Amino acid sequence: MVDVFSGRLLVDKDGRSVDPEEALQNKVVGLYFSAAWCAPCRDFTPVLCDFYTELLEEAESPAPFEVVFISSDHSAEEMAGYMRAMHGDWLALPYHDPYKHDLKKKYNITAIPKLVIVKQTGEVITDKGRKQIRDKGLSCFRNWLEGADIFQNFSS
Repeated sequence: MVDVFSGRLLVDKDGRSVDPEEALQNKVVGLYFSAAWCAPCRDFTPVLCDFYTELLEEAESPAPFEVVFISSDHSAEEMAGYMRAMHGDWLALPYHDPYKHDLKKKYNITAIPKLVIVKQTGEVITDKGRKQIRDKGLSCFRNWLEGADIFQNFSS
């Protein structure tokens, strides 16, 4: 994943810059393509938020998981408001970074919301993250972890 964002900066929901090398190292990453104006996105975002919170904050040992939001909002202000109001404590590609268009092409994003789960190399584990979270809840994370080639003790 570090490969995908190499040489770029991500931002947290307070707008602070974050180095993807550090933030995404040895983690399964969910690329979350979404926007505030999209009703299905606003419907799924709280579900993703709960999933993220349970995996990272309520687990005895936090899961090696991070979400990176790729915005389809109409403005930087709309994106920032959406992140503050509805998102978990995850990261985002800055609104003005044109790389979001490359990511949409690379991962064949034709509709939102879309949650693409990728390994460190950027290779897709599943492009059905949203459906899997809705259908299986936290148990889908173990499958993603197995597909990610990250070996560590993780129990959920």
